[in-house]
Amino acid sequence: FPARVLARDPIQDLAVLKIDKDKIVSEEGDFLQKPFSLVKLGDSSNLQIGQTVIAIGNALGEFRNTISVGVISGLGRTITASGEGIIETLEDVIQTDAAINRGNSGGPLLNLKGEVIGINVAMAQEAQNIGFSIPINKAKRDIEQIKTLGKIVYPFLGVRYILITEEIQEEKNLPVDYGALVVRGENPGEVAIIPGSAAEKAGLKEGDIILELEGEKITLQNSLAKIIQKYNPGDKVVLKILRDEKEKTIEAVLEELTE
Repeated sequence: FPARVLARDPIQDLAVLKIDKDKIVSEEGDFLQKPFSLVKLGDSSNLQIGQTVIAIGNALGEFRNTISVGVISGLGRTITASGEGIIETLEDVIQTDAAINRGNSGGPLLNLKGEVIGINVAMAQEAQNIGFSIPINKAKRDIEQIKTLGKIVYPFLGVRYILITEEIQEEKNLPVDYGALVVRGENPGEVAIIPGSAAEKAGLKEGDIILELEGEKITLQNSLAKIIQKYNPGDKVVLKILRDEKEKTIEAVLEELTE
């Protein structure tokens, strides 16, 4: 079908398309008034582990409309996905044992009512029955923003960090076993604090440990990026940080993420 890209989501690896229905013609050359059926978007906020799901896709890029059945194996997962030389981190995804093969990316994950609850996005390499889907509520958020703002927006703090675990605490001799440690990257130019960002304006420094944002504790399961996505550009947030083993609070005004 002829379509155009309305917007791209740089965080969720999604794009919102609009099909030009007035340009859809049959094999005989006639314009089609109803060229396809619509599928209802469900609600991914009330999913349950063990819930039966159905994945549909173009398996291996060859077999159209392949259907597989499984269950939800996990919720709120964070994964690192790669493809075509690009590596990205996806937060809060659905884990399922329904077969999601190469070529299935972009296909729907359905509940037994036939509602879309996720968008298939990745599979675990060298593993069986481990696939991941982006919750449909994230796509619904994108659609709503396009309707109201004409674009997809995300809040941006402007720090580079690693999440602290017990192993990181021991390795770096840190006073806490949770939070986000502000660090520079391994490559030249990968600074800890983005110049001109909300983080710099708020006074954050390399070596700070961000413990909480608006009272939410930052952990491996509840990352800083995941918490920030609950807010909008322009929102003022309170950060509890640890600097030189002393706790303090600072305020930051989130900015808009630009590609």
